Amino acid sequence: MLSLKIVSGEKPRQIACSVLARRAEGAFVEDLLDERLAQAHLSPPDRRLCQELVYGVVRWQATLDWLMARKARNQPQNPTLQALLRLGLYQIFWLERIPNHAAVNETVELAKHNRLAPQAGFVNALLRNYLREFAPTRACLAELKLSQPHLGYSHPEWLVARWQARWGAAETARLLAWNNTPPKTFARVNTLKADPAKLLTQWRDENVEYDFVRRDWFDENLVFELKAHPALDQLPSFRQGLFYVQDPSTLLAVRELDPRPGETIVDFCAAPGGKLTYIAQLLGNQGRLLAQDFNPERLKVVEENCRRLGAVCDFGLRIADCGMAKDSGSIRNGNAPLCDRVLVDAPCSNTGVMRRRVDLRWRLRPEEIQRLRATQLDLLRQAARLVKPAGVLVYSTCSLEPEENGDVVHEFLSGHPEFKLDRERELRPFADGVDGAYVARLMRG
Repeated sequence: MLSLKIVSGEKPRQIACSVLARRAEGAFVEDLLDERLAQAHLSPPDRRLCQELVYGVVRWQATLDWLMARKARNQPQNPTLQALLRLGLYQIFWLERIPNHAAVNETVELAKHNRLAPQAGFVNALLRNYLREFAPTRACLAELKLSQPHLGYSHPEWLVARWQARWGAAETARLLAWNNTPPKTFARVNTLKADPAKLLTQWRDENVEYDFVRRDWFDENLVFELKAHPALDQLPSFRQGLFYVQDPSTLLAVRELDPRPGETIVDFCAAPGGKLTYIAQLLGNQGRLLAQDFNPERLKVVEENCRRLGAVCDFGLRIADCGMAKDSGSIRNGNAPLCDRVLVDAPCSNTGVMRRRVDLRWRLRPEEIQRLRATQLDLLRQAARLVKPAGVLVYSTCSLEPEENGDVVHEFLSGHPEFKLDRERELRPFADGVDGAYVARLMRG
């Protein structure tokens, strides 16, 4: 259960309702919320409440709809009415510091505000019915996690079944619970511009509360959890490029790449630039670092991050640059491999970062995993042409699915005997306390 400071007024709830109702149009909820918040100019507490309501309702959508179905014979089809009921139920059963009677009253008023006055009585009756049955309903919700975890933890049934077959019920439950918690914010110190002592001193002056983060795949005092802070884009330390916001899991692929000063290195799917700028940091900007992405627009974001962080990198690769065509981003057959190390952080289903992408669980389909596998294998084959003899090829995803991870690598190896698997590793949120990730380090003979 979450505890939030109560804020006055209904404006955050009005925005939350409109954002949730517009999800029916097919847009990503994160984009819809960012758009509305940019226009609203809410106070920081109101902004946090609005974000919590929107993301909480989306995460717990299946459970909220199960609660609705218990009291309503027919599920509401009107997107705004549906959003209102979800908002009311979420505040009653998930937000402790909002009084239940206030949640009901405000939801009923929101119905009237949204021209749903004829339905206001229905909203009031359903929510007040649950107030009378609060304790037994809480017990039902707890039991639902055991009997029907896809409803109890609000995930697609096919995905829960897939994970249970792989890890069993207990570890799957830990993953489902992880996905339903708000993600933490982590910052990597940019040693191209600052050392940890300098950054921590500046953070204290900027009212940033932090904690140390330690894992076996990166050095101490490199990554910190930001526990409380002003808006990041308002922090001088952020604007000065002294740190980069990045989950610790994303650093594993770069460590396995093991970049060395003086080498030529390609980040094959570079956007938005977190791994690329970490490579530059480990190189100390001493070497040739090339950024490639199959969406030229995304390279603009990489350029912005490199500029802020002071990372030296080549963009818009020419044909001579490891065989990459600037116009299409494709690999020209017959070019000699010229690179010491190549990183392929492939597009994937993102099941390892589901708690960061709240809408993802409701958009992902089983067939997409197979479609992505074909894309990933093609990218790996293309990238392999860039690797020098005795060079290193690292393949990574933020997926938890074997079809996108080990299966891709082993199929690639079956057709490329010149490469050998050096090692591979999977990070699992419920075991490693970070986003999910898979990394394989391949060596060319």
